[in-house]
Amino acid sequence: MTDPAVPAAEDRFALNPMYLFRWEETQQAYVLLYPEGIVKLNETAGEIIKRCDGQRTVAEMVGDLQHTYPGDDLRVAEGVYKFLEVFRAKGWIRRQA
Repeated sequence: MTDPAVPAAEDRFALNPMYLFRWEETQQAYVLLYPEGIVKLNETAGEIIKRCDGQRTVAEMVGDLQHTYPGDDLRVAEGVYKFLEVFRAKGWIRRQA
């Protein structure tokens, strides 16, 4: 049996509706806003969350990011999966049915 906490290639994720994702000009970064505060994201985290639209599979996100950040496809793929695990554990994103 697979661990449901670990994203699968065919999974689709969307932002938790409790959060608002946007570019914050004053921070020069993507941020997640929620009732209790703000999370400033680094460039990589922002690029991954931007693709959590509920439509793209994890495999599609990985392929897109490998195109955006060429050179080390394995490292990009591993990074996407790890970030998604962390984002999901924090409740920022939800797996779509």
